[in-house]
Amino acid sequence: MTDPILEAIGLTKCFGAVTASDGLTFSVRRGSIHALIGPNGAGKSTAVAQVSGELRSDAGRVRFEGRDITGWPTYRRARTGLQRSYQITSVFPGFTTLDNVALAIQAQRRHSFRFWGDARRDETLRAPARAVLERVGLGELGDAKVADLAHGEQRQLEIAMVLATGPTMLLLDEPTAGMGHAESRRMMEVLKPLKGEVTILLIEHDMDVVFALADTITVLVKGHAIATGAPDDIRADVAVRRAYLGDY
Repeated sequence: MTDPILEAIGLTKCFGAVTASDGLTFSVRRGSIHALIGPNGAGKSTAVAQVSGELRSDAGRVRFEGRDITGWPTYRRARTGLQRSYQITSVFPGFTTLDNVALAIQAQRRHSFRFWGDARRDETLRAPARAVLERVGLGELGDAKVADLAHGEQRQLEIAMVLATGPTMLLLDEPTAGMGHAESRRMMEVLKPLKGEVTILLIEHDMDVVFALADTITVLVKGHAIATGAPDDIRADVAVRRAYLGDY
């Protein structure tokens, strides 16, 4: 069995009287897509924020590629290959899709930040940016202004920008949020080829997407895991059904 690339061990986070993560423990196998699911308020986004370093845990540890990164800031985790996307699209709407991806590559390489002038002329940035756009299905939209893209295309662009940094692992928080059926299917086709190449920890509300993509699913309720297993095992789990029906 493949050793885990990521281990969350006893993660706890309280906001006043609310315990958002309650001794949460799970691990993610290298090259897999591991989904965190659960009812609203289950603590999914809090858990990802703790893994990414955006929230400091009250207790517990995070290990990534065998190293304890619990005390590391977000930027240091990102530089080791642990990258995150968000529910709300974070792109530069006044620039082209190619500009956006080139900037992501520039930032990862810690370029001398003369920003857009360099990024727009530097073929060592733009050539790999074009390749990444092709990879996510936006190859023909390299010159399009981001503000003119559909919502789903902007989410694809955000994935491209994360991929451009050469991540080892992606933390994806609701990649199909706000999408219609057709856009969700396109996003699924973007993510599916990454399986085995980039490890993904996925939060997703669309269960069709989850069960189509995930190798392993962890179900959260009230900040702790009630079940972890393969999709078929999760479908059949009585406690999971009770949780989603509100009887847990």
